[in-house]
Amino acid sequence: MGQVVLLSGGMDSATCLALAVKQYGTKQVLALAFTYGQKHDAEIINARRVAQFFDVKLIEAAVDHKIFTGSDSTLLKGNGAIAEKSYAEIIEEQGEQVVDTYVPFRNGLMLSQAAALAYSSHLEEVVYGAHADDAAGNAYPDCSPAFYSAMNTAISTGTAGKIKVIAPLIKLNKAGVVKLGRQLKVPFELTRSCYEGREDACGKCGTCRDRINAFKENGLKDPIKYEQEPDWDNERYENEE
Repeated sequence: MGQVVLLSGGMDSATCLALAVKQYGTKQVLALAFTYGQKHDAEIINARRVAQFFDVKLIEAAVDHKIFTGSDSTLLKGNGAIAEKSYAEIIEEQGEQVVDTYVPFRNGLMLSQAAALAYSSHLEEVVYGAHADDAAGNAYPDCSPAFYSAMNTAISTGTAGKIKVIAPLIKLNKAGVVKLGRQLKVPFELTRSCYEGREDACGKCGTCRDRINAFKENGLKDPIKYEQEPDWDNERYENEE
């Protein structure tokens, strides 16, 4: 038994990696990171740091960005600006539909390659960090329980039952991920959530806002650097280091 964990360098996938190592140890776990033409391709550096922290081998692969030709996803290089709103605000404004940072079928493409890696490496499970907040309002349909179930069926069928998909965070919101990650001693200071490509987190994009709020809900101060430091209440929040 063992797992291939999709590792983006963010706190969700880092928490998944911590769970995998706790269950299987470092030798039966592989981390898999992707470039796909994203603006924040610096996240690969964070993936390397997280994998090194857990002493897990990291494999770096690519989804050919040419397949996204014509996509207007703002997460991709060369496209428009990323909205400076939380996902809850975006959903409230536009209703239940995909958000403009959705990259077409990205998770499906990554999970397919991860399944091939798992099969080739004699491991049995593929893990990705979809959680309830990403699925809310159909913002990211490839994070939904329906997608998860369908991909698990497809991958299991396509590998003769040898590989299955695991989404351990699927019922948790972002605050729940922070709580679980803290229990697992995830090095949040090594992770990156921001969708902008700059050195420090912008603090304004949807992923930054949701991350900040998740730490606040846990009474914690996020240990990463922001271009504009969030308004932490020093009497309430403690440093998470």
